[in-house]
Amino acid sequence: MIYFKKILRYALPYKRYAFLNIFFNILYAVFSALSFVVLMPLFEVIFKTDEKIVYEKPVFEGFTSGMEYLNNYFNYYVSTIIGENQEKTLLFVVVLIVVIFLLKNIFGYLSFYYITFLKNGVLKDIRNDLYHKTISLPISYFSEKKKGDIMARIGPDVIEVHYSFLSILELIFRDPIMILITIISMLSASVKLTLFIFVFVPFAGFIINIIGKNLKKTSDKVQREQGTLLSLLEETLSGLRIIKGFNVEKVFHHKFEKSTSKFEQFSNKLMIKTQLAGPVSEILGIMVFCVLIWYGGNLVLIEKTIPPAVFIPFLGLAYNIITPAKSISKASFTIKKGNAAAERILAILETENPLQDSENAIHKEDFISEIEFKNVSFKYEDDYVLKDFSLKVPKGTSVALVGQSGSGKSTLANLITRFYDVNNGSIIIDGNNVKDIAKKSLLGLMGIVTQDSILFNDTVSENIKLGKQEATTNEVMNASEIANAHEFINELPKQYETNIGDGGNKLSGGQKQRISIARAVLKNPPIMILDEATSALDTESEQLVQTALEKMMKNRTSLVIAHRLSTIQKADNIVVLRKGIIIEQGKHEELLAKKGEYFKLVTMQTLQ
Repeated sequence: MIYFKKILRYALPYKRYAFLNIFFNILYAVFSALSFVVLMPLFEVIFKTDEKIVYEKPVFEGFTSGMEYLNNYFNYYVSTIIGENQEKTLLFVVVLIVVIFLLKNIFGYLSFYYITFLKNGVLKDIRNDLYHKTISLPISYFSEKKKGDIMARIGPDVIEVHYSFLSILELIFRDPIMILITIISMLSASVKLTLFIFVFVPFAGFIINIIGKNLKKTSDKVQREQGTLLSLLEETLSGLRIIKGFNVEKVFHHKFEKSTSKFEQFSNKLMIKTQLAGPVSEILGIMVFCVLIWYGGNLVLIEKTIPPAVFIPFLGLAYNIITPAKSISKASFTIKKGNAAAERILAILETENPLQDSENAIHKEDFISEIEFKNVSFKYEDDYVLKDFSLKVPKGTSVALVGQSGSGKSTLANLITRFYDVNNGSIIIDGNNVKDIAKKSLLGLMGIVTQDSILFNDTVSENIKLGKQEATTNEVMNASEIANAHEFINELPKQYETNIGDGGNKLSGGQKQRISIARAVLKNPPIMILDEATSALDTESEQLVQTALEKMMKNRTSLVIAHRLSTIQKADNIVVLRKGIIIEQGKHEELLAKKGEYFKLVTMQTLQ
């Protein structure tokens, strides 16, 4: 229950609904027990003989004779107040039955009404916290996790906790209250019979516990496989073009079938174990009930220590325990499933973010002098991608990073933005270590344009305004003009209000990239990071995008990671990397004259 205890803290803002639920559950339990306690004495009054008529008000002689007192009191009330008129007596009984059951159901509905607000409020808050935590975790976290698994935790796992949460509240409040009030009523009828019943209750609980022992483990397997299945589906939809292009539909279909078969296998085991809860608890309840009839019958018919008028309502009360006991056993099974889901949810919520702001983090509003990479070393896993890397980037200059794949170019972009932290060395902006600058403040100084134009299923305008949420229409248009995007946007069906589809799939590669540039231009940051921004484009699109980039980079400090060397010839400093080490740096003409590594790269691309 340790995981559910942590989840229960989400109920605190909704404690008012919890108290109202408990209050109406108590009333529901009272009237449920009362329906059995009252009906039997009333029916006895209806069919009473002259000997059963009571004209003297009965005296309460103690808790253990409470049932008999209640029986005599109803007899007295009907006999003296209503009289011997059978028609009036019958009408009184009918009205009382209707009132009792009406109140019972009203209170039952009100308890459910208030628990609904608590349940759905908790569901909303958990989802919000999961989403907030997910987007606040570092990029490195997601390189080790499957997207589908994270989706499963925010989706099906939260739903499982949602249902289990209702079960645990029933387990804690409604059903135990009903059982408690019923037991009190049973004790008032016969202490001996009540104690006899509870000799068998621990035995029944022991059997139910054995059945549910492995339920959490099985549930965890089901939820893990569901994450695998969702991850495979997400990968399939993202890579559908490749799957079709390479005719590997059968390969992925086989993977999906393998995953669904495992899911089916685990789900069958889980459902079979879960469904055992109802039948087992009912059979055990009926067994206890039958033993009670045998033992109580002996007390009534042979020993004659309990009157029949007490034994009959006692049987009704004993049977009334079976339903909530059955609910508790089912709830305990559901909670074991939910506990596994809660564990997976908390695994995300309690993940420590290694890239936290320091206690005295500064909020930097502008960029003044220079960026310095000072003896930076970094590795993703075992091998260092950067080794003792040092470089200064003065304000207003553009530095291009070139080299073969795996030389550490994109890693530098990840480090300056603090998507990752350096293992050794430091990155300094205006004399401040980036670790000492608040992350939001640090990223506020930078604009990022990547190779993959990441756009969202929204309008052109909303995608551009991610750079500046409060931007006016004119500001959006001006940014688009600088990015060479205004012309093609005006040709779209609804211009800036055109929805561009999932990932911007209604646009060409060049159009998507120019919207990405417009977004960065609108942000108007002092530092611009371009990570192979033109490498995925055709020649015509590249020229349009390159023109847009040159406009954007004017009077800005730029860190350009380039694959196509034609795009960085005007850079103030070109840095050539090999396996994380600087082997050359200088202007385009200087490096060509050296006829070193840069000359070889240019020659390979036939750009001389």
